[in-house]
Amino acid sequence: MTAPSSPPDVLRAPLVVEFPFTRSLGPVQSAFLTGLREGVVLGVRTAGGAVVVPPVEYDPVTAEEIRDLVEVAATGTVTTWAWNPAPRPNQPLDTPFAWVLVTLDGADTAILHALDAPGPEAVRTGMRVRVRWAADRIGAITDIACFEPHDGVAPTGDAAGAVPHDGVFADAVTGIVAEARLDYTYSPGRAQTAYIGGLAERKTIGERCPSCHKVYVPPRGACPTCGVATTDRVEVGPAGTVTTFCIVNIKAKNLDIEVPYVYAHIALDGAGLALHGRIGGIPYDQVRMGLRVEPVWSDDGGHPDHYRPTGEPDADYDAYKELI
Repeated sequence: MTAPSSPPDVLRAPLVVEFPFTRSLGPVQSAFLTGLREGVVLGVRTAGGAVVVPPVEYDPVTAEEIRDLVEVAATGTVTTWAWNPAPRPNQPLDTPFAWVLVTLDGADTAILHALDAPGPEAVRTGMRVRVRWAADRIGAITDIACFEPHDGVAPTGDAAGAVPHDGVFADAVTGIVAEARLDYTYSPGRAQTAYIGGLAERKTIGERCPSCHKVYVPPRGACPTCGVATTDRVEVGPAGTVTTFCIVNIKAKNLDIEVPYVYAHIALDGAGLALHGRIGGIPYDQVRMGLRVEPVWSDDGGHPDHYRPTGEPDADYDAYKELI
């Protein structure tokens, strides 16, 4: 079944979500990544004798701490695979390749990486492969550029075993920056497309539930209380009432706002749900529940930059207590 296409007037835009973070490494992961920099693949031996690659710090069966590092070979056997015909940015190879699970010689578990192969017909379970090392190695999993086909046979007997290793290297890698990124096309849907279009005209558009008659801003396309579709559009505001607020004392990266400042829940006139916005034009310690505010639009008109006091008397608590 094919999903129905969105109406042509619904907004769409590319969206990137990134969360790179810096983490420190324990002795096992430090030895593993430093070993890759030196062209050595390390695993760890569990109390039961199994060799785990990549190494872990705790036995996956018994949860005991394990530190018995061993060196395994840079050759191995493909245990399963999947063909990737269209590599995405920052993947190991920029030409079609196979994702493979490879059990390295001397290991009992498989490592996931890319296999450089001319096509899916050249890949099979049981094929022999070897590590292709990156030209410039820094102590990261990318020091293994990929795997490549290998004509050698699987070793047997003692030759197949892992060799003890002390895990000591000069200038050990002690931390890494772990990248996390998701690229996709986002559509806010019919209801929020209308809401965003209204903001471009300096209007705030909500939708009214036909059952409970609450007006939701931003609209969701359905009433979260009654579960019925909402299509009746209503312009609310522009003024509103501060229902509750918090004082922000930490300056956010790339946000050119001096601290402290106030973020508040604001119930726009006619809305059945409070939205949030920054309060300006008043000292932070004078912001209060019931304060009447109005939007100050950004230079491009696409959204309120902040809300400022209207000068009206504060709203009575009973007028907004259900919206806190």
